[in-house]
Amino acid sequence: MSKREIFGWAMFDVANSAYTTVVITVVYSAFFISHIVDGSQWANSWWALAMSLSSVGAMVLAPLVGSWIDLYGGKKRWLMALMLCCALATMGLYFATPGAVMMAVLLLVLSNTAWMLCETVSSSFLTEITTEKHMGLVSGIGWGLGYLGGLLSLVLVLFGVITAPVDSAQYLLQNRLAMIVVGGYFILASVPTIVWLRERRPLESGKIHWRTLVNHSWQSVRESRILARQLPVLYRFLLIFTLYSAGIATVIKFFGIYVATELSLTGEEKTAVFLALQVSAFIGALSFGWLESKIGARYTISLTLLWWLLGLACIHQLATLSVWLQMDINTLFIVCTVIAGAGLGSTQSASRALVGMLSPTRHSGKLFGYWGMFSQLAAILGTSSFALVSDMLSSQQALLLLMAFFAAGAVLMGRLPVDAGIAQATSYDQAQNNG
Repeated sequence: MSKREIFGWAMFDVANSAYTTVVITVVYSAFFISHIVDGSQWANSWWALAMSLSSVGAMVLAPLVGSWIDLYGGKKRWLMALMLCCALATMGLYFATPGAVMMAVLLLVLSNTAWMLCETVSSSFLTEITTEKHMGLVSGIGWGLGYLGGLLSLVLVLFGVITAPVDSAQYLLQNRLAMIVVGGYFILASVPTIVWLRERRPLESGKIHWRTLVNHSWQSVRESRILARQLPVLYRFLLIFTLYSAGIATVIKFFGIYVATELSLTGEEKTAVFLALQVSAFIGALSFGWLESKIGARYTISLTLLWWLLGLACIHQLATLSVWLQMDINTLFIVCTVIAGAGLGSTQSASRALVGMLSPTRHSGKLFGYWGMFSQLAAILGTSSFALVSDMLSSQQALLLLMAFFAAGAVLMGRLPVDAGIAQATSYDQAQNNG
């Protein structure tokens, strides 16, 4: 287990966090609603369309990418190619001016699809760079450093790029310039990954047989039924993961929009909220990562889901709590954000580690691909339902939907037989080695 390689791998979380933090969660999502779509009644649904289409794209392409890696190698090359695709498409958002909705949606679909595939390929390295014993800790370190990267990119954009008054011509230009900065940050911060992460199976030279690739991809999907019977605990977890991940994906993709449309925060207060979220997520990822090494992934995930419920319940009852606690409503919202944000990285980190523990080593790439597929399914489920409820009723009512996702996940996680699942993965590896 090379510490330098682990650091190189973790730096990719630092790099790719700029995209999800600045583009998806905080800055561009709100800019898209208020300026690109120009306040349309169905603005949330336009954003949800872009997020859902990218999730569908990632679901379709993930098996093909996994099959390519299985047949021809080059996992690290795929990671770098997908990174460049995401970065360049993000830079392309500079050219999407107000009213250019379809262009912005197309670039968002391309960049977000590439980002989600990046996340799947990067996560599949986890079983190669560490052991089962340290998987939760290493995953937590990666996610924790990722939130530091998100914080750095957010500070860079909010204090170094977007400085003009809202709705001024300069403000519009600066928001578009921020997309070029994010794309460049993604590329530069990936350099340690390029240098130190090992390519264990280099790309094989020779002709690519596309029919073989498609057939292998389809065969992999069919084999998932066999693996589902042999690894029932893993697949049970993936279904539970889909439920609570629908809530997480929606928070990530609509947080900036919620802050911009539902609250009367000043520019300084918005900045404080976004920075507080990144700091709390960083602290939470490391703290719960340490806790996971003591109590295990199942209890850690259950605890963080209850933590999510507490934070969202406070946000839902913000006005009532403000009166009861005699606290300014904007200050109280920042406090609630810190509470909920502490569970953000830790839930995702523990989930990634649990997939690694429940997966046979020889099929880790394929099964992390399934994890990515269920992540995209969760994103479609969560963002589509939240957008429809928000546009038809209100964002406050839509918060109840998110709370239901987290509550169901917490209850079901408490009954997941993790030890039996680890034994199933070990037995599968032993049977394959003996065969």
